[in-house]
Amino acid sequence: MNWILSHSTGSAKRKIRETSEVEKRRFISVFHDCDEDKKGYLSRQDLKVAMVILFGYKPSKYEVDQMMSGSTSSEGVMQDHFMSTMESKMAAQDLDEEIRQTFMTFDTHCRGFITLEDLYKAFNEVAPHTPRHRIDSLYREIDRDGDGRVSYRDFEFMMKFRLADGF
Repeated sequence: MNWILSHSTGSAKRKIRETSEVEKRRFISVFHDCDEDKKGYLSRQDLKVAMVILFGYKPSKYEVDQMMSGSTSSEGVMQDHFMSTMESKMAAQDLDEEIRQTFMTFDTHCRGFITLEDLYKAFNEVAPHTPRHRIDSLYREIDRDGDGRVSYRDFEFMMKFRLADGF
């Protein structure tokens, strides 16, 4: 919530999440567990198993192809590439969760959308001196289809668009 409010005043700072040592050790452990034949790399099948263990879902063929194509080895994914890929996946997963939690903070009635009134209430609690015209302007920018409701999709687009642009 603070990110959005600071964004509206033009002072947003991008948070970069560092992978903890515990997470890094877990990635290494999963890599070695999935490399049953001790080949030094993960095959397509090994990679799928590792993804299930780490993230709880089986990756799509496209996702596996992307990870395999980024590897320097033609036989499979080497540990260093596996580590960097898993770190970026972990960061992306955390960003999505943070966006979801922030949206739910604004959507106090659990309707699946944010109204202008919801935004006024949030600003009143956190930044009560923010001019209403500024809040109105922010809301119009986020409500891309102009229906008077900010859907999760609109909200997510705004959060990711602004982060990608470094605002």
